[in-house]
Amino acid sequence: MSQKSGAPFTEKQGHHLAFIHTYSFMFGQPPAEKDIQRHFRVSPPSVHQMILTLERNGFIRRQPGVPRSIEILVAPKTCASSNGSVSKTSQSL
Repeated sequence: MSQKSGAPFTEKQGHHLAFIHTYSFMFGQPPAEKDIQRHFRVSPPSVHQMILTLERNGFIRRQPGVPRSIEILVAPKTCASSNGSVSKTSQSL
């Protein structure tokens, strides 16, 4: 399912965005794909596909060939769950 920038994202995408935001805030740099893989306990291709999807939908930006270059383009508040609380994903960090 393709979404345009500004459109709401899925719950799973929101969890990834919340993790990226929280990790960046806590460690002063964005996570590597390996960090995301470990956190969500998924395969490397799964993480890479999610990063590509988030980028294609305009939720993040990356610099090609530059590690840890993920930049979130949506407000951190919008990474909260539908009831307004921060997702379990970002709380577990």
